[in-house]
Amino acid sequence: MHVELPSHREWMLLALAEAEQAPATRDVPVGAVVVNGDGVVIASRRNERELLGDPTAHAELLALRTAAESIGDWRLTDCTLVVTLEPCVMCAGAILAARVPTVVFGAWDEKAGAAGSLYDVLRDRRLNHRVEVFPGVEAEASARLLLEFFEDPLRRP
Repeated sequence: MHVELPSHREWMLLALAEAEQAPATRDVPVGAVVVNGDGVVIASRRNERELLGDPTAHAELLALRTAAESIGDWRLTDCTLVVTLEPCVMCAGAILAARVPTVVFGAWDEKAGAAGSLYDVLRDRRLNHRVEVFPGVEAEASARLLLEFFEDPLRRP
């Protein structure tokens, strides 16, 4: 386990602000930001599966796409992905494919997480790329957003 940096919390607050907007489109409140090596946010997205009717429109994938467009390269080798919920297997695969070296996440996802809970795809030594993972940053705030969303039947799809 690595020591959380003060910037991780600052970036997570941005991801949380993004996640808070998702229920307006009946999307699960997950937000993600991508930060470049200079500490500049180059992408900020939220879940848009309901909005777009796209099963792959997770916050992480959308943020990675936006970041790649922003820098003009699919290789995000000096970037940090910050997301409010532990990435799933699909998102973990995209993180590896984009060569993201660092992931910071909020709440654990015991049902679908692929960064240490159910699976640990991001740090699997059998793969050609491994990610440094900082879990549990603003975990309570991240989990609270999800709990409130799923407790309110008017917000759910």
